Amino acid sequence: MGVKEGRIELVVTGLGGEKRRLDAYVGQAVTEISRSTLSDEKTVLHLNGKLVKKSKQVGDGDRIQVTYAETFFDGLKPQKIDLDVLYEDADMLVINKEQGMVVHPGAGNSEGTVVNALLYRYGEHFADELSAGEDEEEAESEGEGVRPGIVHRLDKDTSGVLVIARSRVAHRHLSEQFKERTTKKIYIALAKGQFAAQGGMIEANLKRDSSDRKRFTTCSSAEGRRAKTEYQVLRQYKTCALLRITLHTGRTHQIRVHMKSIGHPLLGDPIYGREDGQTLMLHALQLEVESPSTGKRIRCTAPLPKRFSAYLATTPHLSSVRARFR
Repeated sequence: MGVKEGRIELVVTGLGGEKRRLDAYVGQAVTEISRSTLSDEKTVLHLNGKLVKKSKQVGDGDRIQVTYAETFFDGLKPQKIDLDVLYEDADMLVINKEQGMVVHPGAGNSEGTVVNALLYRYGEHFADELSAGEDEEEAESEGEGVRPGIVHRLDKDTSGVLVIARSRVAHRHLSEQFKERTTKKIYIALAKGQFAAQGGMIEANLKRDSSDRKRFTTCSSAEGRRAKTEYQVLRQYKTCALLRITLHTGRTHQIRVHMKSIGHPLLGDPIYGREDGQTLMLHALQLEVESPSTGKRIRCTAPLPKRFSAYLATTPHLSSVRARFR
């Protein structure tokens, strides 16, 4: 990876006498740098010639100077990897990520990732064009650094719908949607045990486990980050239940931690459950986002994977509700 240094100078306009945070104004006014770069400790902000923090209020006529250094991919290999494309236009690509595929490169994972496939599909310039980190936290840490076009993530062993931005403007627009929770995300999962109710809402803050940085745990409302998960039992089996899960927030390992917290860890979860001989039974079924160009709502659905149907075909069921996969 390499480092690209830059400087942006602009005069605040269009606020009509109101005040706004410096980072919020710059984030809307320019597309040259990402939100994560604005928050980077190496980024230096000046307002009217004075060093300030990103939270400083600005108004019409103020002069802003941003000096930054952005990390970009250097020498990452484009690889011809087949992607299961669900939707594509000039703004974004939506794929059905297969289980076992890592989203972005990291330590020990420089090949075979979604990003390697994107560099082959769109050309190596794609990395320089979209060297931005994402705001959404939906995966275990697969390595630090920049991730071209990646707006949100899925764990390596979670399959399903993944959206990728194809331009800086689209990346910013899509990232805002995830930040503001205007997207709609539905998952399908198999959770262990028999449920006493047909559904419920889990609201429990999450934080990193102090004894293991790769794990997360629920915590009091005074700690961690707010997390909200809604689930519905579609069919109850003898040893597990098929669930339809709606994410109202997107935290790292949210579904996995929340289901464990109510005594129903996911089948095949190597971190939050016991060894059961299965792979992780979690699938991002559906994602609904707004088109950055047209504003139209786009809904993409990834078919239920064979690993689910194969397992359930040999598992006795006790009761069912009409399955809703759309």
